[in-house]
Amino acid sequence: MKHDADDRHLRDFPQDEEVFHTALGHPLPGIFEPRLDRHLAMVGCFRPRQCGIATFTADSYDHLLAAVPGMKVDIYAMRSAPDQPGDAAMAMAIDEQDRATYRTAADAINRSGAAAVWLQHEFGIFGGEAGDLVLDLVDRVAAPLIVTFHTILAQPSAPQRRVVKRLVARASRLVVMSGFGRDTLVSVYGADPARIALIEHGTPDRPYVERSPLRDGLGIGNRPVLSTFGLIGQGKGLEAAIRALPAVAERHPDVLYRIVGATHPNLIAHEGEAYRRSLEDLAESLGVAGNIAWENRFLDLPELLDQIELCDIYLAPYPNLAQITSGTLAYAVALGRAVVSTPFVHARELLADGVGVLLPDTDSQAIADAVLKLLADPGELSALRRRAYQRGRQTAWPTVAGEFARVLRAAVGDGRPVPATRAAPPLHAVRAMSDAVGMLQHACGIVPDRAHGYCIDDNARALMLEVALGSSRHSPNHGLSYASFVQHAWNPDKRRFRNFMGYDRRWLEDEGSEDSNGRALWALGWCAGRASSPDLAVWALGWFDRTRFMAAEFTSPRSIAFAMLGAAEVLTRHSGNDGARAMLADGSDALLGCWHASSTEGWQWFEAGLAYDNARLPQALIRVGEVLGKPDYTRTGLAGLDWLCRQQTGSRGQFRPVGSEGFALAGETLPFDQQPLEAWATIDACGAAFRATEDAVWSSRAESAWRWFHGDNDRSLALVDGATGLCRDGLTPHGVNANTGAESLLAFHLAYVEMNALFWPRGIVGGSVGGISGKASFTDAALQTRPFTPAIAGREAAGRSIKGGAAAIPPGLAGERGRDVPRTAAGRRYFGSERG
Repeated sequence: MKHDADDRHLRDFPQDEEVFHTALGHPLPGIFEPRLDRHLAMVGCFRPRQCGIATFTADSYDHLLAAVPGMKVDIYAMRSAPDQPGDAAMAMAIDEQDRATYRTAADAINRSGAAAVWLQHEFGIFGGEAGDLVLDLVDRVAAPLIVTFHTILAQPSAPQRRVVKRLVARASRLVVMSGFGRDTLVSVYGADPARIALIEHGTPDRPYVERSPLRDGLGIGNRPVLSTFGLIGQGKGLEAAIRALPAVAERHPDVLYRIVGATHPNLIAHEGEAYRRSLEDLAESLGVAGNIAWENRFLDLPELLDQIELCDIYLAPYPNLAQITSGTLAYAVALGRAVVSTPFVHARELLADGVGVLLPDTDSQAIADAVLKLLADPGELSALRRRAYQRGRQTAWPTVAGEFARVLRAAVGDGRPVPATRAAPPLHAVRAMSDAVGMLQHACGIVPDRAHGYCIDDNARALMLEVALGSSRHSPNHGLSYASFVQHAWNPDKRRFRNFMGYDRRWLEDEGSEDSNGRALWALGWCAGRASSPDLAVWALGWFDRTRFMAAEFTSPRSIAFAMLGAAEVLTRHSGNDGARAMLADGSDALLGCWHASSTEGWQWFEAGLAYDNARLPQALIRVGEVLGKPDYTRTGLAGLDWLCRQQTGSRGQFRPVGSEGFALAGETLPFDQQPLEAWATIDACGAAFRATEDAVWSSRAESAWRWFHGDNDRSLALVDGATGLCRDGLTPHGVNANTGAESLLAFHLAYVEMNALFWPRGIVGGSVGGISGKASFTDAALQTRPFTPAIAGREAAGRSIKGGAAAIPPGLAGERGRDVPRTAAGRRYFGSERG
């Protein structure tokens, strides 16, 4: 993934997020702690709330606990009002219209260590336009997401389509209850059929009852009983059933139609009982009021099932023929009741093959004819009920819970990543991405993609790798190709390096972004400071000195940090290079200005949000402190890196870099997509911190980032291949991105260089991954008491005046607080412009 501001030449590059189904795309046996599939976070309505989703969620909860020994399920219950009662099983409540509680729930789920998240989706239970507040939760959870769709619209509105497509894109697995729902997800919303599981609506597993004993207790006797169950609203089609009653009552005067269920709470809030009264008036006008019994209350499940068993024929006269699920229909079939239904989607599938009677439409006369035919043939009525009961065995909750447990295991995997090897990765993949011009940018799968040519970013990194490998493993020809690309990229007219070159060797721009120029300076400084070839080192130093003036004009914190890292490398070999020393002084002022403007007790960082290559910012300050002997700079860099590492650590200690979907979000991060670039940056920065402190915690954190490549991550999937040395382009909600671009490939190899050169020879000597231990502790309080140098003392007030955890630099800060602005040219330009 490219992070340059100027990406106009990359718009057509395919962002392939398919899971790579090879040894790289599924968990492999290993040595890490197993990722159990027995801790689940479930999101939906829950008891004692009175609605179908609450009943479904509660049933799923109960039967999943029974089906999977040792299962732990945390309930995150939707509530429509803050005073809505809860249940002891609830981990927390999510207020339907309160965006903050969705985000709080996501944080709680991430902290809980849940192996997966199961979301019950119905438009009406989430706030926002088309229920889009739920996206605030699903975008923030790191565990695999499983979504059960209770409604799938074939003709959605634009907001409804947007919400469902986002859920489809974000979920690891999708669950539907009908074949129609599966087909609609694929054709209308673009879902991958391989990620869809069809699991029918669960039903109770009761013995078959031919005649309910409750009949005698209620005085019903042998009267023919028709019933409709569930929350009452216009969607039930009760008017059609009531209009059918006169024809039925004419032949069976003792027929009883039991309408069981309370009026829907939303309808009560809108119009009270006006709808129910209109039905009563209709029955009175038709002369069948005496044939109707009303149970105007919400029944708990055992009583509801008893009531269903009372009836001979269950009527489902639903007018919405697109309805894909009906819990009461599923219950009626499972309990062996004869069903007469309009041909809505769920009924067409559940009642097929003679399981029930499907009407041609919602016509009342058709309802009456079907009921009369069944009542006239007791043998057929009994046979129909037996067929229904047998069909219901397929949807019994123990069976459904077992099917969902299999979906859960498939989403989570077996949780055993491949061991993180310390063997040197082969260079086959690096060489495959290189030619006589330099290193190609992208690949489609493992095949280099010539359509997008080359860029200076990747060739700068490739040059760094060749220098780091030394004479034992590097290829002189390739190393010189990368150096030649960097050299050829210089545009003397613009006094900047170009970035993008087409495969036809034509430059696609006159000058590259700040970041690409900063990386070029970093690579030149690296080469000047580390190259084993004296001639190559001289070449690099000459180009560094020729182009270092650019750093004084950079405004992006990352560009400044890249240039600083290059200058620090120069000074390790050429300590008298005054130009590099001045770059470090100016760059440090700029980064410290950012720190004091944005850092607060809860947000110890250089900016209002995190983005890409984050660890390079504190790494640059740590390196400056080391090279120039500035402990204040070191302390600030260590504090920033410590805070960043805490942000990038999951509940079980795994490395979780900030995802690209959350770049630059103020005060928070999103977990996907995770990029190899962040793992390398973290390893490098931890290396700088380790050199400065010899604190074992930095070893542990670097090792955690290294293991991320090998599968100790949020999907327990390896991104790398030990046989070829390739590295995939990232970790997505669905798994591993199958592409192998130069950025990811080089990040992996350069990460290995740092681990092998610094950490492994010394051994991993412990330390707490969750926080600083040993020789140093870096807290906000410690920073407030540190001795300040004159360059930063005047800026303390600016940093402490910003309240809250996500403060941005106030507009006009440079003009209003001149005394607080860094005094260097780079610092002034940074504070006087938009964030880079």
